[in-house]
Amino acid sequence: MGFSVTLENKVAIITGAARGIGLAVAKRFVMDGAKVVIADVDDTAGHEAEEDLKSLGEATYIHCNVAERLDVRNLVAGTLNAYGDIDVLVNNAGVVAGSSFLDLDEEDFDRVLAINLKGTFLCSQAVARHMVEKVEQGGDPGSIINMSSINAVVAIPDQIPYCVSKGGITQLTKTTALSLAPYGIRVNAIGPGSIMTEMLATVNSDPAARNKILSRTPMQRIGEPSEIAGVAAFLASADASYVTGQTIFADGGRLPLNYTVAVPDGD
Repeated sequence: MGFSVTLENKVAIITGAARGIGLAVAKRFVMDGAKVVIADVDDTAGHEAEEDLKSLGEATYIHCNVAERLDVRNLVAGTLNAYGDIDVLVNNAGVVAGSSFLDLDEEDFDRVLAINLKGTFLCSQAVARHMVEKVEQGGDPGSIINMSSINAVVAIPDQIPYCVSKGGITQLTKTTALSLAPYGIRVNAIGPGSIMTEMLATVNSDPAARNKILSRTPMQRIGEPSEIAGVAAFLASADASYVTGQTIFADGGRLPLNYTVAVPDGD
């Protein structure tokens, strides 16, 4: 018997949802019955995602730079205007800036932290204010899901601001979960391992680089965005009603691994 969740008539905001994991989450939520707001800074990709998802259910694109407080305020207002409620927030928007520690520019450090960490804070706070008001009026509590990474625990030396931001999201998830628990609002995070997004596609086409990834992945494959979306759907649903303050790592077994595994030749 298959495991399924339902988000019927729930309203969800997903940031960075124009492509990759964010788009996969948006698609899964729409298929599970949610009304989805796609938030992104890439208007072309955002509108394309909106049209794609409208063939499956209800979806609306809203431009939003999560690092800008006014953009976030407009995102919340636009969602309430479109659907009248917010039940779920997925803080997925994120960027990277590759550089060695000694050469890392302050501007790049600030930009990554502003989007990945501050953006998660701004969106969470704005949406949580609505959710708390709703609970105080007798409504159902909502769910906030942050996109973390295995790099909240392990680290990559040339991805300093990214790793720092994801480490910060771990603590932001815990502290906001404790703050919002009295209202029944749950806050959790997902920590993906190597997932087949556009960013990883070039690595996957290079056999040596692909084998390097697989050598640290006990399940011997790269994950799919839909597999992260499945975790998000669970965390957003009533099936996760007693889960809060947690980070669920979907990484094919990578974090427990203290060595590398043999990679078979070929596919």
